[in-house]
Amino acid sequence: MTDKPQSDDVETGNPPEQKPPKKRNRIRRFFLAIDALIDTALWKSGTAIRWIFEGYDAFLRRFRAKGIWRVLAELSSDGLTYGLAGFIVVLAFAQPAFEATRYADWKTTDDFAVTFLDRFGKEIGRRGIVLNDSVPLEEIPDSLIKATLATEDRRFFSHFGIDFFGTFRAMVENARAGGVVQGGSTLTQQLAKNLFLTNERSLSRKIKEAYLALWLEANLSKQEILKLYLDRAYMGGGVFGVTAASEFYFNKNVRELTLAESAMLAGLYKAPTKYAPHINLPAARARANEVLSNMVQASFLTEGQVIGARRNPALAVDRSQEQLPEYFLDWALEEVKKLARRYPALARDRIVTVRTTLDPALQRQADLAVETVLRENGNLRDAREAAMVSMIPDGAVVAMVGGSSYGESQFNRAVNALRQPGSSFKPFVYMTAFMNGYTSDSVVSDRPVWIGNWSPKNYSRSYRGAVTLKTALTKSINTIPVILSLDFGRQKIIDTAYRMGLTHELENSVSLPIGSSEVSVIDMASAYSVFANGGTKAAAYAVLEIKNSAGKVLYRRERDEPPAVRVLPEEKVQEMNEILVNVVEAGTARRAQIDGVVAAGKTGTTNAYRDAWFVGYTGNFATAVWFGNDDFTSTRRVTGGSLPAMAWQKYNAFAHNGIELARMPGVDPESLPRLARTAPARLATDTSDTAQPRVLKRRTQDLLLQIGQDLRLLLEQKSADAAPAQGPANTDVAAVQ
Repeated sequence: MTDKPQSDDVETGNPPEQKPPKKRNRIRRFFLAIDALIDTALWKSGTAIRWIFEGYDAFLRRFRAKGIWRVLAELSSDGLTYGLAGFIVVLAFAQPAFEATRYADWKTTDDFAVTFLDRFGKEIGRRGIVLNDSVPLEEIPDSLIKATLATEDRRFFSHFGIDFFGTFRAMVENARAGGVVQGGSTLTQQLAKNLFLTNERSLSRKIKEAYLALWLEANLSKQEILKLYLDRAYMGGGVFGVTAASEFYFNKNVRELTLAESAMLAGLYKAPTKYAPHINLPAARARANEVLSNMVQASFLTEGQVIGARRNPALAVDRSQEQLPEYFLDWALEEVKKLARRYPALARDRIVTVRTTLDPALQRQADLAVETVLRENGNLRDAREAAMVSMIPDGAVVAMVGGSSYGESQFNRAVNALRQPGSSFKPFVYMTAFMNGYTSDSVVSDRPVWIGNWSPKNYSRSYRGAVTLKTALTKSINTIPVILSLDFGRQKIIDTAYRMGLTHELENSVSLPIGSSEVSVIDMASAYSVFANGGTKAAAYAVLEIKNSAGKVLYRRERDEPPAVRVLPEEKVQEMNEILVNVVEAGTARRAQIDGVVAAGKTGTTNAYRDAWFVGYTGNFATAVWFGNDDFTSTRRVTGGSLPAMAWQKYNAFAHNGIELARMPGVDPESLPRLARTAPARLATDTSDTAQPRVLKRRTQDLLLQIGQDLRLLLEQKSADAAPAQGPANTDVAAVQ
């Protein structure tokens, strides 16, 4: 029997070889067809594009330009191409600006018209913007309108929001003068900036301004734009619009302005602070003379018509003696806006009267103290700026100085400037230590300490060895707070500072304990108020009461704000007060001593003498003072115990004259030998003619105000009851009166 032949595959155990299936061949052919289709489509598309381009080129050859015409054609073509691209890009940048136009009340924006009163109810100033429709454009003097157009925009009624000819002329004049002597913005562009934008000097702002000007021209008439501009322009002195400016500078209705007065007002648009007549009358008159020349050049008037105004320039009301608390008013307005975000009733009524915490006598003395110290020592010590905030220990700000001159700079250094506090930050460190097991008698070694490559140095460049915390803070030793921070951590110091009233971010760095993080003057005054009041939060505030135009009370602090909360243990505050009193009595702040008054505080001086601080308090007031320069340049060895302490003493010596002295928590005046010696002298000065009038407590002020309101209501009711009995004739007379 013969065996059946077997293949090698069977012998080796492998499966027999199989041919590729038909399905795989179909897929392969499908992809080949797709590839061929794509290749064909690309080839045909390229051929078609080449054919179209050749046809287009052949067509354009019929219109081929030569010489200068070709150059013009090329430039025009490229200009249109790049212009269209630039238009699209610029339009994209301008989109955020148009969001502001979506609000239905964009003509009124969110500005208030605020009349500010001091703590006693006397008017101290105004802020905000009012669209005064009581004086229509037709009744505004023709001389003022012509002066405005001649100075700001002579082609106002002929351009469409952007004046290319005027811009080109301004560029030529500026290039010829080597500086900015003419502005290129139209009156509409300036209004767009006032309504929707800020004073930021940037290309993006100019782009937004141009597009918004076009939008205004498309949505408003020329007369409406001009009226809005006259109502919105800032005119210096804290007033907006020509109506308010006429009353402020000339004490008259805008309808009664003369040509000379109109020219002076029109001259304020360019630089209202520089040319404000109540600050610099000669500069205001010189500027008014330029406006008169502009009116002649614009053919609005003849030289003969303006000669009288040149010879008899306007005389502004003398407000040099008023010394309005401008920095305080700016800050108070911002506080009103913050309250409006919390109280809807206040947000709906924009014309309000606000009774503030300001004490006018203390404000004048604060201005005088800063001015005197700067005038006597500023040039000698290379210190050109200063700031001061003084408040009652519950946070009510009674005086604020934001700089050496509001006329020269409206930047409020008391609120908005951030500077290093130096050693005046150390009480936050020691208070944290007290709440973590230390006492004023705890002993710590004053020795060299290194954290990485950094090592703090004492002012004396020496070390004292073992010292108590009371001695360390009194002598302002730098190493001790750093050593303490290594024990309980810097984050606890930051938490204590925030709890006491600092609001700006503190950097958690190795130098934090000796005051390297920046703070504001007003925050330091608030934080030290916690020591003065025994440990309760004392956030700075400016508003006591707000009434609307109908006299309805929209906000009253005592009614609408929650009571103050305790943020520090009372016994720890008393311990801190005892040390900080010693700083004034025997430490670095001896210049801050006040006869007969218990005072406490801490000096602070930063590297290279850039910032000098003294933050001090009594039972009645907490006051923070800073001296330095805006450009961060060094002073000539100004320390916190020199100029700041001197200004603090000048102010507080007046502030405590003739008032009931409040007790500082934890400090017995009888234990201070200096106070026992000077008490009789202080009592003698209390009866002097220059003594500070007794400051009423807030409860007493409110009671007197309530009595006054009740008396007014009683008189009104009595008049109303008597009116019917007097007959019709008497009623008419009462109505007229």
